[in-house]
Amino acid sequence: MARLLLVLLLLPLAGCEPLALSLLGTGATSALRYSVWDGVTFRTFTAPAAQVRQSTLAALERMGIKHESTVPYDHGEIIVGNTATREIHIELEPISERATRVRIAAKNGSFWYDNATAAEIVAQTERSLVETAARGGTAAARASGTF
Repeated sequence: MARLLLVLLLLPLAGCEPLALSLLGTGATSALRYSVWDGVTFRTFTAPAAQVRQSTLAALERMGIKHESTVPYDHGEIIVGNTATREIHIELEPISERATRVRIAAKNGSFWYDNATAAEIVAQTERSLVETAARGGTAAARASGTF
């Protein structure tokens, strides 16, 4: 009798498998932009590195994040910014003349990362790139035919 009751109680859960699989599939697409394990957000923009750099700095300014420094590294440059509670590291890596990969880590304390802030920096960078394109781009971008 107890087994029958248990089976009857668990029977509605059998319909949850397709739902769980579809949720797993949608989670896989977001993994392309966010790394769950280390709190880093990634995005590749179809724009030259110089344009992405300008848009990233505009995004930091728009968000009230202080730009501390820009440091070159082997494959590009790292923009460092901070607020009272966050330390932001933004790596800009040119993939080609018209594609730039951005990697953002917004650290909140010593062990915690803030994906929401990193994602908002990506969104604001994209907004700035769109605004620049709407204005006709920079002179360098127009000369290169990018915008």
